[in-house]
Amino acid sequence: MILDKLPNAPRYYTLHPLFQEAFRFLQEADLQNLPTGKHSIKGEELFAILSEATGITEQDAKLEVHRKYIDIQYIVSGTDHMGWKDLAQCAVPSNPYNEVRDAAFFSDKTSSWFDVPAGSFTIFYPDDAHAAMITEEKVRKVVLKVAVG
Repeated sequence: MILDKLPNAPRYYTLHPLFQEAFRFLQEADLQNLPTGKHSIKGEELFAILSEATGITEQDAKLEVHRKYIDIQYIVSGTDHMGWKDLAQCAVPSNPYNEVRDAAFFSDKTSSWFDVPAGSFTIFYPDDAHAAMITEEKVRKVVLKVAVG
């Protein structure tokens, strides 16, 4: 898991062949005015999901993991309170892996809670169980889905 600010994105370009293109989208798109929903960047290899909503409580949070995609979650406005836990330390999924949704969910409690303010991003790899949108404030965010391989 990585937590950083957008101006530091070049540090991560070498971690995946599509990261530079993903971060260029975040830097060049008009994220305040772009409509919510799915936006194709490079087919199913790289796409963005823009949302704006209020979240849920820590008590209602479920950790999730993905197999096919790495998440880059960028906060446009508001502060997203997120949780993290190493997948290897998670119990049996409460909702087993669904290939169509590319997600499995766990009822485990997170190991770490942290705030991600506007202008910051997280990177969650397939072994990073994470919970996002744990906030009562309205958050506008982009989740970039980057194909693992």
